[in-house]
Amino acid sequence: MHGIVEQYLIKTEPYYCPSGKEIDLFKSAYHLRLPMMLKGPTGCGKTRFVEYMAWLLKKPLITVACNEDMTASDLVGRYLLDPSGTVWHDGPLTTAVRYGAICYLDEIVEARQDTTVIIHPLTDARRILPLDKKGEIVHAHPDFQLVVSYNPGYQSISKDLKQSTKQRFGAIDFYYPDPEHEATIVAHEASVGHEVAAKLVGIAAKSRALKGRGLEEGISTRMLVYAAALIRDGMRAMDACRLAMTRPITDDEALHKALDGFIEAHFA
Repeated sequence: MHGIVEQYLIKTEPYYCPSGKEIDLFKSAYHLRLPMMLKGPTGCGKTRFVEYMAWLLKKPLITVACNEDMTASDLVGRYLLDPSGTVWHDGPLTTAVRYGAICYLDEIVEARQDTTVIIHPLTDARRILPLDKKGEIVHAHPDFQLVVSYNPGYQSISKDLKQSTKQRFGAIDFYYPDPEHEATIVAHEASVGHEVAAKLVGIAAKSRALKGRGLEEGISTRMLVYAAALIRDGMRAMDACRLAMTRPITDDEALHKALDGFIEAHFA
């Protein structure tokens, strides 16, 4: 392994509680270096899963948080001035391709479509990355794999992957774990008792039932962990739930009352 990507190795096992066959599916996909797409709501564990798989496979992981201002140069690299003159600097995608890391493009639909098309030659039999500004074609290292994620709930005409991009990937669907698994995750991540974790999960389940009826998304597993940590540190449960779970997801006062009712039902 090249020293440049060794810094991206995950040394400590990330906690991940599987909810299905996703680990075996990903391992089989990695064996073929198949590009993978992880689909699911915000905060359901997609990023933690990628971190766990990189640790399990003992491969470096380079993560890029995509956004609408990200250009192709942000991914592949650019010429920069330094004391010796103009020097090419590889971007995160090029580094992963050149030296054999897993490159994870988180929330890829946030990136502009004219940026995402640069991944196409990497996601078919060619496995190449053309660096037009440098006049170089980088052939992917045998260990390189591309992984992307996005939230299908936010799809729109302006923010969606083209079919020409989607059909280059294998895909695994993620959702929030079943209540027992989710309570186990929250209890572990926030170091709280299972009873508190189960109550938080119960509130989240009721909020998720409101998706499409006023809420764009229900309360995520990540938010449950935040609330549980606040409770562990001494904050009153009602206040912790409002601060970390219900107030961030909506500004609607009627929904606030409904969500507060769920909290009171579990923590009164």
